[in-house]
Amino acid sequence: MNATAIRPQVTHAGALARRLPGLAAAVVVAAVATVAGRFAPVVGGPVFGIVLGAVAGALVPGLRGEVWRPGYAIAAQPVLQLSIVVLGTGLSLRQVVEVGGGSLPVMLGTLAVALGGAWLLGRLLGVRGGTQTLIGVGTGICGASAIAATSAVIKPKQAEIAYAVGTIFTFNIAAVLLFPPLGHLLGMSPHSFGLWSGTAINDTSSVVAASFAYGGDAGSYGIVVKLTRTLTLIPIVIVLAVLAARREAGGRFDLRTMPWRKIVPLFLIGFLAAATLDTLGVIPASWHAPLSTAGTFLITTALAGIGLSLRFSDMRKAGHRPLLLGALLWVAVAAASLGLQALTGTL
Repeated sequence: MNATAIRPQVTHAGALARRLPGLAAAVVVAAVATVAGRFAPVVGGPVFGIVLGAVAGALVPGLRGEVWRPGYAIAAQPVLQLSIVVLGTGLSLRQVVEVGGGSLPVMLGTLAVALGGAWLLGRLLGVRGGTQTLIGVGTGICGASAIAATSAVIKPKQAEIAYAVGTIFTFNIAAVLLFPPLGHLLGMSPHSFGLWSGTAINDTSSVVAASFAYGGDAGSYGIVVKLTRTLTLIPIVIVLAVLAARREAGGRFDLRTMPWRKIVPLFLIGFLAAATLDTLGVIPASWHAPLSTAGTFLITTALAGIGLSLRFSDMRKAGHRPLLLGALLWVAVAAASLGLQALTGTL
């Protein structure tokens, strides 16, 4: 074998070796976060992942060195994208069709309120860029999963991702504590509460916690509504991908000649393909729990990598305004869901 043939193999091996330390650190943090998440399921492994990663990075200065950064980057992008594909295996398009008729007006209405509110309130509060977009999609679609998918196409700063995840987490906890008693106070049926929680609470784990605490069939209906809501990731991410590509091209590009992978990211096609396979029954039901666990662990690893590379000084510069934006959007979406249910006769 000549030197020319050997060189690419050595190059690939060297690139892999550079990525392993940081990726291994992210996996270790994710493993600890996953265990912590089992003790506090309302918080969940992904949130623990970014928090523990940030704390480890702050307390262990050596983890901020250049030797770790290539691995953190792998966790924050390819691993994150793979997590979205794996989580698609738990979404049955058949359930989407069955639930869609009754919940679609409420679902689309609350999504419009979240995205429109993020744009308007973000401008008023001076919260712009990646933080504004991530808090909007996280509130309007599905929390950490939406933030992960959106981050893969708009390439925000690590501090912006951390702020968005922290904001979504704060109001998830508030929703789990406040929604069930408020639902009983309003005299909501289990079905209407399931629709409310599925459209107004962000992460799936928090929807499960709130809706099953309410009782009746609120839990099962809330989960299906939540999974259906997840599917809106596809058009939103495609639009954001096009806008990001337009920015990169300086506002001058022809959509017809634009590379298809910039319009429809590969991981999004994988997500839809995984959901289609699940709908067709190709994925056995016995695989759902392990695949869901694997998908959640991959998201936790991605967020751990982001946390490890985070600088608290970057977050301090943003102040309290992102949290205020998240609070206003949370209240607006919750109120819009109730109002739309009243208008459509599903309350």
